[in-house]
Amino acid sequence: MPRTVKIKPSHTPLQLRRLAASTKDANQSRRLLSIVAVLDGLSRADAAKIGGMDRQTLRDWVHRFNAHGPAGSKDNRRRGNPRQLSAAQQAELAQIVETGPDPAVDGVVRWRRVDLQHVIEERFGVAYHERTIGKLLKALGFSHISARPRHPKQDGEVIQRSKRMARPVCKRVCEGGLRGLLKRIRSHEVLLVAKMDIRASRSS
Repeated sequence: MPRTVKIKPSHTPLQLRRLAASTKDANQSRRLLSIVAVLDGLSRADAAKIGGMDRQTLRDWVHRFNAHGPAGSKDNRRRGNPRQLSAAQQAELAQIVETGPDPAVDGVVRWRRVDLQHVIEERFGVAYHERTIGKLLKALGFSHISARPRHPKQDGEVIQRSKRMARPVCKRVCEGGLRGLLKRIRSHEVLLVAKMDIRASRSS
């Protein structure tokens, strides 16, 4: 487990609260409030929830806060060419994609591009367009076609047993449907012959 990063006492909690209230950057505001919560003695996990992030993301923002002060909690958007993820950040992103989301924390059971767009902006401070996320995933060796999510409590033996039980049921249903179809065809043929007999009797 990563070592807890201490927050440099460059600002008091009251000063940071005022900055969070006065900034027009909503992302910076909630990150500052998470840092304030840590300074107030709240656990890192609970403080991260205040800012809508996980503990690792909060840890990354604490590093930036220690290095650049409150300004380090802003998104790093630049004009012209957008900032690119470093090789280390790309490796970390690949691990995030490979591991998959935690439904209890991330609120999803399978990553979508829009989800990863949010993760990248939160964790690395880099804002990518959703289309660029797809290109980035392809460059990292991930296909845009993802496997069906598997519940962590799924039992392979239960799945196989369900499949074996489903086959005879499907067979009975299919056979029953076929018998019903043949019965309707025969009924139709009998009715057609009866009509032909009636017409023949009338004409004679």
